[in-house]
Amino acid sequence: MNAAEDTNHYFLKAARIMDIGQRIERLLMEPVREVKAQVAIELDNGEVGVFLGYRVQHDNSRGPMKGGLRFHPEVNPDEVKSLASLMTWKTAVVNLPYGGAKGGISVDPRKLSEKELQALTRKFIDSIHDVIGPQIDIPAPDVNTNPQVMAWIMDQYSKYHGFSPAVVTGKPVDLFGSKGREAATGRGVRVATEEFLKTVGRKIADSTFVIQGFGNVGLHTARLVHEAGGKVIAVSDVDGGYWNARGLDVPKLVEYAKKNRGSLKGCGDGETIANEKLLTLECDVLVPAALGGVLTKANAGDVRAKVIVEAANGPTTPEADEVFEKRGIPVVPDIYANAGGVTVSYFEWVQNLQNFTWDEEKVNGELDRIMRDSFARVHRIATERKVSLRTAAFIVAIGRVGKATVLRGL
Repeated sequence: MNAAEDTNHYFLKAARIMDIGQRIERLLMEPVREVKAQVAIELDNGEVGVFLGYRVQHDNSRGPMKGGLRFHPEVNPDEVKSLASLMTWKTAVVNLPYGGAKGGISVDPRKLSEKELQALTRKFIDSIHDVIGPQIDIPAPDVNTNPQVMAWIMDQYSKYHGFSPAVVTGKPVDLFGSKGREAATGRGVRVATEEFLKTVGRKIADSTFVIQGFGNVGLHTARLVHEAGGKVIAVSDVDGGYWNARGLDVPKLVEYAKKNRGSLKGCGDGETIANEKLLTLECDVLVPAALGGVLTKANAGDVRAKVIVEAANGPTTPEADEVFEKRGIPVVPDIYANAGGVTVSYFEWVQNLQNFTWDEEKVNGELDRIMRDSFARVHRIATERKVSLRTAAFIVAIGRVGKATVLRGL
């Protein structure tokens, strides 16, 4: 299966339990708009760089569309379409007034200078500014994008439409971003983990963690789990991982990554370990926090975690999901577990529209409340219907999106 087929597989599994009918299934699966743009810029060496950018807008029945923008060489139409669909279900699971969208540019940002990245970002917004906006589609950071990229987007969009801070979220705090946004996805993962562990009589403080990926999400997940007393025994980034059965020095790793442009290479803490091996380490909680499709049929049988909490988007293929279900390894699904980022993005959007700033305590308190309330609903449906947490989350999401679609009319 490709990425879009994976998402639709999970969608259809829940939709057929709900018996919503094939016509509604098709209506809810297909995106409302797909944009592909050629993005050409002059490189620092005088040559012309030509890249492809995408924006897929999946659903707007519950509000303006919302979703990240990623810069990665593997960005392609299928991946973006899949992630846009996931955003629809994610925002619905946590009951935000949004639909789903996603975008990306097929580029390796490590090969571009900051000047080239800025030109690339602005040129892409030149191509899509008329189909995004505070009440249409609101981009946000994703893989290899950050608050600075969001600031460039806001500025370029505002040149066409006037001052518009609410067009994008994840901006620097000094440019109308929200306090608490940087750590929001990791904070949501920590809350999701805490809520699941309660159902099996455990706590973060008496659990071991393996975290694959040490970008924004993995770094803050590790930091917050460590602060809650959890033992992080392994972490990794694109260059490989580090393992220590007695527990890694998480504050040291965080500081090292921040000083080395997000890289852990050469940090010297623990034994080195390959990313593939890291996924199969014995632990209480495995947190895939990098790219999608890392847990597959090929390695699912070797996973020795007691629970998987999906901090990345689409890290588990349907074939692997079936293996985990048969083996009795619960999976806390991405459309709930990593919804902390879009939740605080919603808070940022609200603050921008109101021209009013929340303090960080309020942001974190509201995020905790939404994540805990959403888990309670998903867990209750999973228990009542005797389905997995993933299927239960899709049932919640499909119910909300389907009802909104029908009430608005065709």
